[in-house]
Amino acid sequence: MSLPEIVSREEWVRARKELLAREKELTRARDALNAERRRLPMVRIDKEYVFEGPRGRATLLDLFEGRRQLYVYHAMWDPEWERACRSCSSTLAEVSVGLLRHLHDRATTYAVVSRAPFGSIEPFRKEMGWPFPWYSSFGGDFNVDFHVTLDESAAPIEYNYRTREEFAAAGQDWFTEQPVELHGVSCFLRDGDTVHHTYSTYARGTEAVGGSYYHLDLTALGRQEPWEEPRGRASGGMQAGQRLPYPDEYDDEFTGR
Repeated sequence: MSLPEIVSREEWVRARKELLAREKELTRARDALNAERRRLPMVRIDKEYVFEGPRGRATLLDLFEGRRQLYVYHAMWDPEWERACRSCSSTLAEVSVGLLRHLHDRATTYAVVSRAPFGSIEPFRKEMGWPFPWYSSFGGDFNVDFHVTLDESAAPIEYNYRTREEFAAAGQDWFTEQPVELHGVSCFLRDGDTVHHTYSTYARGTEAVGGSYYHLDLTALGRQEPWEEPRGRASGGMQAGQRLPYPDEYDDEFTGR
């Protein structure tokens, strides 16, 4: 296993200061990018989307729970599956009560939406002990319109702002079996009772919300996945593609703390 070079404290501080300068550049670049994101125009939502949730039938406006903004995590869950995607479930397991409170303090509601029936979703959510609302879009257009369910019988293929033709040109035409369930994040803003779509991101773009990946990015071994540089530090951690556990499959290492 490849490990970092061992140096004196003085050499380490010198190298750390050089890296700090680059980190500050990245921070300023991220601040500028976030400002550009906030300057994006928005699209008025005129379609009447219908969901099923904890209080029965709900519109997109209802999902705001009276707050100004709505953050939707599109969790992968085909109606034929018994449970949600393991990777999405791993992401949701990192959503804490503290995070939800902080979002609510800033007039933002966090909600999860999947295409599975609510009768499957709600028992699973309760079993996992998750505090956020999780809605079903079963039978509606929401998932297709926001490009997390890919089904050419309903709409042309588009994911992460690329068409099927663009994927094919890059040698990535992997839509042989449809429908395909994928993940993403979408943000909405309401003005009175009018809802607007302000932002959506997909694939690795969803990492921008932080979570364990951003914690691991600060460590010497990183995410411990084979694609990372420097090479040779992937052993000992969870490899890309490894079977992720559902929260109820974790051991009880935190019990009693």
